[in-house]
Order: sequence, then structure tokens, then C-alpha cells
Amino acid sequence: MSKIGPFPLNTFVQGDCIDLLQMLPANSVDLIFADPPYNLQLNGELYRPNFTRVDAVDDTWDKFESTQAYDKFCRAWLSECRRVLKTNGSIWVIGTYHNIFRVGAIMQDLDFWLLNDVVWVKTNPMPNFKGTRFNNAHETLIWATRSKDSLYTFHYRSMKTANDDLQMRSDWLIPICTGSERIRVNGEKAHSTQKPEALLQRVILSTSNPGDVVLDPFSGSGTTAAVAKRLGRNFIAFERDAFYIRIAHERLKTIEPLDHSLLVYKMENRKPRVSFGNLVEKGYIATGEPLFSRDGKQVAIVLADASLEHDGITGSIHKISAAIQKKDTGNGWLFWYVKRNDETICIDQLRHQYEAAYLEPAIVQEEAERSNEQSPEEKRPAS
Repeated sequence: MSKIGPFPLNTFVQGDCIDLLQMLPANSVDLIFADPPYNLQLNGELYRPNFTRVDAVDDTWDKFESTQAYDKFCRAWLSECRRVLKTNGSIWVIGTYHNIFRVGAIMQDLDFWLLNDVVWVKTNPMPNFKGTRFNNAHETLIWATRSKDSLYTFHYRSMKTANDDLQMRSDWLIPICTGSERIRVNGEKAHSTQKPEALLQRVILSTSNPGDVVLDPFSGSGTTAAVAKRLGRNFIAFERDAFYIRIAHERLKTIEPLDHSLLVYKMENRKPRVSFGNLVEKGYIATGEPLFSRDGKQVAIVLADASLEHDGITGSIHKISAAIQKKDTGNGWLFWYVKRNDETICIDQLRHQYEAAYLEPAIVQEEAERSNEQSPEEKRPAS
């Protein structure tokens, strides 16, 4: 069974997240989704107009002695998350107005590079029963990487396709958990802040790849693990409460992983506008540099003409990868990896870096032309 540090992959581990994070090796996880306590600081019970009590978040794990104590807690777990996150990995943190601004400031203090703040707009939010404020109908997600130089994963074209061939925006309209998705025990919510699987599916699909390791430091009822398993990712889930772990274990038993053929990002595997020779010419990959298979068992050397030499045969990145796998054809972009700062990086990421540096103007022009082709109805903002 594969492990990261002392923890087998695809398991729930009971304990304090900071203690457990400290046991993970540095640069070991590809994606982190964190749904930490929000420190709501609710005062008193809340009732509906018909005098029934609202099942709000009043759990002990959401209570802190002071704002300073909460900040100290967040700095500790975020520091460990940054340490265990791979150089090119991503982290998502979700929160409300009670905590997200403090969390975001701490992330910037720790030198995370913020990419987006995504607004999860709840299509069916809980009403504001007192009528003293606007209906709180959204939560905020911060998407970040370890540094501005990170070659993070983002399946832009797949997300665009899912959004009817328009760029996926940073406002996501997704309903909260209801009906059969909401896990209940004896008729009561098993977890007060269970997130919808649709939200996690969009996060995981957009910013990770099959086989990646997804870490959830605050696993709760196991939504991250359930979606990761379905989408062919590995997971490590930390949770203090044995009750929630039991629920999550039972939940995972019902999840069947999708067939690998359904998880291939065919929209991303477009005809390359960049050749492997382009990368060698521009120094993204050096002549004489070794390339490795993902498991590190196969090694090839880059020759001056951008061909590879492996076990006495010479050919393109695609031909050599096919020969190793004993196939008629191969996708060398996804087969070969390079070593950068003690981390293994797929050469396809270098290709996208090249595109961003030299071909971005063409992409921007393509988007502009697409926008100009829209009808007035398509251009009109959603009401």
C-alpha cells in the first residue's frame, strides 16, 4: 500500500490536524482543500417565525477563546499546509465573512500566491429569519499556490467547455446539501457544515489530475474524500472526531470510482502548438538532460536534435514512450518528467509555461474574438 510519511493513502486519520500535518514530509501533496472552523461566534439560539429552532453551527469545534487564538490556530495549520504542498500544487480554503478575510491575510503573510477568490453562491440559502441583515447567500473560496512561480494545474479548457464554451467565472451557483445528499443520523444532520459534492467536484476537476494526492485537514463527513475517490484521485483525510470518521468510512463504501477512460482531459489534450524541440531551443529542457517516467524506472537522455535516447534506441518523446509501454503510439507529453528543485514535473507543464510566455497574446485574441461573436443576450450579465 502506498504511503506518504506514516499514513497510507486513501485513509482517514483521527487526530489534531496540526500534529498530523507535522508528520507529513515536505512537498508531498498535490492539492489541499481546507474547510476550517469559521469561528462564527454566534450569540444565543436562533428561531424561525413559527418558533422552531434553527439548526445552526454551534459545535464546540467552531469555538475559540478569542480572535487572537483563532489567528494563531490558522497560522499554525496554514504554515504546515504550505510546507507539505508541492511546489506546483494548489490549496483551496473556504470560509465566510466571519473568518475568510483573516485567513486570506495570514495566507499572504505566509507567502502563498493567491490566484482567485471564488464566490460560492448558494441557490437555496438559509433565510435571514430576523430580517436585520441581507440574506447571507454565499461563501468565499481562496485558491492559491505556494509561490508566484508555481506551475500549478488548471484545466482551463475543460472548465470552459463545462460552462457552455464560455470562460468559467469566479461566481459558482451551486445549491447547498439537501435531500439524499445530506447525511443524517437519527433524523438529525450528521455534520452542520457538510459541503455539496458538486463544489468539491469542480475544485478537484479543475486543479488536479487523476492519481494526484488530495489532502483534507478538516475532513468532517468526508466530502473531499468521496469526490476524490470517485474522480480517481488519492486522498489523505484528517479529522479529530471519531463520530465523523465513522460516518465518512460508511460513506466511502458507497462510492465507486469512475473508469479511468472517463477521467481523461480530452479537451486539454489538443494538438500541440508547441513542439518538444521548442522547449529544447528555449532552454526549458537542456540537451543532455535526463527525462524520467512517472515512477522513475525509465530514463532517457535528450539529444541536441530534441530526440531521446533510451536503451540503444532513438526517437521522439512519443516514439520512445510508446516503445517502453509496448504500444503503437504514446503521448510523450504526459509520459516524461524532469527533476526541478527535488521535485518531479511533467514536461507538459513546461509546455504550458512556454505557451504562457510566447503564445498568450494569441490565446487572448482568441477569447476576444469569441466574445465578439456572442449575441447581445449572451453578453448580458446574469440578473
